[in-house]
Amino acid sequence: MHEVNLTAAEALEKLKRGNQNYLEAASNPGDVSPQIRKKTCEEGQVPYAVVVTCSDSRVIPESIFCAGIGELFVIRVAGNVMDNHQLGSIEYAVDHLGTNLVVILGHTNCGAVGAAMGGPVPSGYIKYITEEIRKAIGEEKDAVRASCLNLERSVAIARKKLCYGEDSDIKVCGALYHIDSGKVEFMDC
Repeated sequence: MHEVNLTAAEALEKLKRGNQNYLEAASNPGDVSPQIRKKTCEEGQVPYAVVVTCSDSRVIPESIFCAGIGELFVIRVAGNVMDNHQLGSIEYAVDHLGTNLVVILGHTNCGAVGAAMGGPVPSGYIKYITEEIRKAIGEEKDAVRASCLNLERSVAIARKKLCYGEDSDIKVCGALYHIDSGKVEFMDC
């Protein structure tokens, strides 16, 4: 069994404070010390939040939320789309690690959303990602709005498939990371 963890509301407040610190920081103050590596190796991890986000190299949840080793359970996939692998990873963090907050973190200037918005259907495995995003965005032409629609769809899938609805202690919400400013805009939290 897992340790008692922060409530979803406490975890959300910690993420918001972390993002505010990030907006004013020149480096990440999260604990990455030898001591925390040893502690989490011996005692295990107790992340206070799950963050499902895009694989984009400009989107680094530990930095965005000023978190260190063992604080966030991060799941990355291009376009922050939701499939059984991401759902299974969320389920693991909630059921086995005691995490009560799940944040689906989309971002502005997303290449996967851009690829889904226009041009020919990509070939190879990329098409599986863009097909999922197209289900969310339809014919939307505004890139920020498309990112929000994609994010909303992933949140809805996670809530429905994992049964984390209004009455659950587990909270699933969306957030949009603004690449240019570093600000995270929380939605439906």
